[in-house]
Amino acid sequence: MNEEMTRAPATATTPPPRARIQVVPVRGLPVVVALVVFVALSIGFNWRWGLMFNHVVGGGLWTGIDLFVGLVIGPILGRLSIPARAEFSARFMPKMVIIMPTVVMMTLATGFQVARFSGNLAASSPNHAWLIVSFCVVGIMAVIALGVLEPANIAVLFEMNKPVPDGELIGRLMQRFIYTAGITGVMQVATLIIMTRLASR
Repeated sequence: MNEEMTRAPATATTPPPRARIQVVPVRGLPVVVALVVFVALSIGFNWRWGLMFNHVVGGGLWTGIDLFVGLVIGPILGRLSIPARAEFSARFMPKMVIIMPTVVMMTLATGFQVARFSGNLAASSPNHAWLIVSFCVVGIMAVIALGVLEPANIAVLFEMNKPVPDGELIGRLMQRFIYTAGITGVMQVATLIIMTRLASR
């Protein structure tokens, strides 16, 4: 009897096993594959509507996500405790693993073709200088998104799948993710100015 009483508290306080986080949400991959095929067909067959759709939708989603993550989610996460950040990351980060590369691919792959159709690639075009500036800004944002944001995102998920995650490391990686998202969010404002300038000329 005494032995059972001494064992009961240890059993009651044993935490339940943590569910393993799926780094790449498999259920979203068919959507990604469909978008990649649509982009490839639009470029291969010079579908002007398809090119414009992918460029505008991809660019709009990329801009909206960067602004929302950097300017809205970032300040909120900064005030949360490390366990709360970890819980949020477990649900948010896997989705970003497939969303960000997809919208970047949609935007960049079709942007050059849209510029070619509109004649802005020609050096004689009055919009040529603005186009070159937009290439520079978007190129920097793509490097940040795929070279900084995405690795930090994946590193957080792999760390959280360890038997004993390092909460401080997760916090630092999340800060890197949020700060760089904020930088690209500010750069997206410059992109909006350039794109509306091109569209209005």
